[in-house]
Amino acid sequence: MKAFLILEDGTVFTGESIGSTREVVSEIVFNTSMTGYLEVLTDPSYAGQAVVMTYPLIGNYGITPDMESAKPWVDGYIVRELSRIPSNFRCEGTIQNFLKENDIPGISGVDTRALTKILREKGTMNGMITTNENYDLDEVLKRLAAYTTGDVVSKVTCRETKVLPGHGKKVALLDFGAKNNIAKSLNERGCEVTIYPADTKAEDILATEPDGIMLSNGPGDPKECKAIIEEIKKLYASDVPIFAICLGHQLMALANGADTHKMKYGHRGGNHPVKDLETGRVYISSQNHGYVVDAEAMDPAVAVPAFVNVNDGTNEGLKYTGKNIFTVQFHPEACPGPQDSGYLFDRFIDMMGGTK
Repeated sequence: MKAFLILEDGTVFTGESIGSTREVVSEIVFNTSMTGYLEVLTDPSYAGQAVVMTYPLIGNYGITPDMESAKPWVDGYIVRELSRIPSNFRCEGTIQNFLKENDIPGISGVDTRALTKILREKGTMNGMITTNENYDLDEVLKRLAAYTTGDVVSKVTCRETKVLPGHGKKVALLDFGAKNNIAKSLNERGCEVTIYPADTKAEDILATEPDGIMLSNGPGDPKECKAIIEEIKKLYASDVPIFAICLGHQLMALANGADTHKMKYGHRGGNHPVKDLETGRVYISSQNHGYVVDAEAMDPAVAVPAFVNVNDGTNEGLKYTGKNIFTVQFHPEACPGPQDSGYLFDRFIDMMGGTK
């Protein structure tokens, strides 16, 4: 069956329908990872977005037990070519069936190189995936212009508190759309991890006397999370050690007077170099974000830059002055990788007083 990807600038790509045949309007973003497509599909940070995979062949190892949440969150999936016969000893099915079972529309046979160049040159834009050959372009463009991702954190957060037992430090993890591997990375280091819904009050978390607080990744515009930012202000004032990743990094910055803005096309992939400003060492990182902290707007008496993106100079982390708080824009828990910055979890444990 034919399918069409229509961008808000009027560009139309024709391909073949994969997955669900329902129509979807979403923000179109691209990911440059060469592997880890299942982690992309199941990363809650993609809620409200349809993902273009720049690597030309997707699905060659099928669906494996490597999900970052209980279900996929992408609105749509756009690829050049899908592998028809996946081959891997852990394979449990095909992407085609996975998309159908989860009612996710997709399109294959698209020139993803040309599409990515458009998104890089013109910036991220909204788009529609449809199988309707008689679409009205003017009507579609009106729908695309009106679309916003809105409040997606409330959509992806857990509904009730969960505990991963451990024999070490007690960590409170605020789930704004947390990838499973964040809690797993802490739990593997012995931590008892209690996962809280995003709307949990700071007082309720602090009442449990955690050794440390983790603010997770998540989707959408950080400025939409006004109520959460107010609670983070209270956590900041508590003097409990805090480590924040991605959206959590942005929310902590907003809670302390900095600003954020939407990037032209964001950072999404497993090959982004970041420089540790304290050591001068460069790490390859996994990233998935469309917003960035304006570090220049942060009072140095509150926080100073800790990491910077080597490619474009944007802020990739902050160290808070006089506080046991540090935050990063990238993903040290990256699965399938790279694992270069996994040491940051060890740094967090040291901030909580070590493993003893």
